[in-house]
Amino acid sequence: MCGIVGIFAYRPVNQALYDGLTVLQHRGQDAAGIVTCEDDRLFMRKDNGLVRDVFHTRHMLRLHGNMGIGHVRYPTAGCFTSAEAQPFYVNSPYGITLAHNGNLTNATELKRDLFLEDRRHINTDSDSEILLNVFAHELQDTGKLKIVPEDIFRAIAGVHRRCQGAYAVVAMITGYGIVAFRDPHGIRPLAIGKRNTKKGTEYVIASESVAFDALDYKMMRDVEPGEAIYIDMHGVMHARPCAEAPELTPCIFEHVYFARPDSIIDGISVYKARLRMGDYLAKKIRREFPDHDIDVVLPIPDTSRTSALQLSYSLGVKYSEGFIKNRYIGRTFIMPGQKQRKKSVRQKLNPIELEFRGKNVLLVDDSIVRGTTSKQIIQMARDAGASKVYFASAAPPVRYPNVYGIDMPSADELIGAGRDDRQIAEAIGADRLFYQDLDDLVAAVKKKAKGIKRFDTSVFNGEYVTGDVSEEYLKSIDAKRNDKAREDEAKKDNEVLEIYNTA
Repeated sequence: MCGIVGIFAYRPVNQALYDGLTVLQHRGQDAAGIVTCEDDRLFMRKDNGLVRDVFHTRHMLRLHGNMGIGHVRYPTAGCFTSAEAQPFYVNSPYGITLAHNGNLTNATELKRDLFLEDRRHINTDSDSEILLNVFAHELQDTGKLKIVPEDIFRAIAGVHRRCQGAYAVVAMITGYGIVAFRDPHGIRPLAIGKRNTKKGTEYVIASESVAFDALDYKMMRDVEPGEAIYIDMHGVMHARPCAEAPELTPCIFEHVYFARPDSIIDGISVYKARLRMGDYLAKKIRREFPDHDIDVVLPIPDTSRTSALQLSYSLGVKYSEGFIKNRYIGRTFIMPGQKQRKKSVRQKLNPIELEFRGKNVLLVDDSIVRGTTSKQIIQMARDAGASKVYFASAAPPVRYPNVYGIDMPSADELIGAGRDDRQIAEAIGADRLFYQDLDDLVAAVKKKAKGIKRFDTSVFNGEYVTGDVSEEYLKSIDAKRNDKAREDEAKKDNEVLEIYNTA
């Protein structure tokens, strides 16, 4: 999962891009990058690390221009700790930079075709560079020295024909303006906001609406699936549907885990959706455990707080904060390598013993992926003196890998794969386990949705909305995502870094 932002303004955009990426930092902590444009010159800074660590004053001063794009990244399949920060740049035609959130499911075939047919070289393992070169080739095929909006929309239509999978994109064409587009299924989020000034209307495009709030823009709307947005150098916005038979099937995991609760995605308040998840989960607990002896509901911070609070209210059980989180430790779900995840959990959370000793506690989390973190947290609760430890997940069991931009483990490393609820409870050490039902999760998110007939729920039921995911493809990404592959990749990067530091 990544965060993207693009801004067209009548003032320097370097600080606004920085602030936008900071607000979207939860979407990726591996790398960050910004590229701006002034006249016909591009200025770029990108590197591994958090936004605050990548950009110092000396870098910000060099990012000239009134339009630009930015990206925060966490690594997906094939890219774990290597410095493949975005945006990517290609000089022909016109000079194009691009930042991408998602994952192309036919990246291998596209990379081959780009070399054999388009005569383009791909220098990294990132599918974002592939996407950039497909877009560049489609634009170059116009054969024009000067392009008009229709040429850009025709090129994006070509991208939709060739690229499969999930992609939300912001791009910048030197001398022309900002471009944004979303895959025909709208799997990954993308929205546009605006602000009126004396000089004209300024625009921002971002992964989540929370960026508009931080930058003092008003949200206009979401970018539709298969739609392209083009903001030219005069500040005129052009919009056009560019895909055949688009269907909005957004990823439901955005509402479960990734998005900030103060965001609105595809017209759905993430906060309200999580409140409803808590309501539905409480109903299930009352059905399955009517004579429960739960003394207190404790969230596992931070993303489960909203659901846990509503669950406790619905159950009529006390809500309390049982864990204090060290905010300077990154998300363990995003960290490559099982050893690093295990090490970070106890650094990240510390139990308040008074909330556990002698009590039957219900721990609430947004989801359970590997189960290793859940197991450690349950043990921490027991060590703090809990009499019984129940566990509830606001999402159903994660049983299948994600292929649309979420770097989940290989299938055999998912605790939900091949186990029933009782076996999972035993594996993580819970006295009792409650999972959200998939129908209830969909109902919780869909209640206020307009124009959404279904969601991508592939991690729960194995149904991939793009219809092109084969067993062979799943095996290939499993080979890249298992812990051994991650540790080998990390070892390789450490060896390169050691050589660099001693040179």
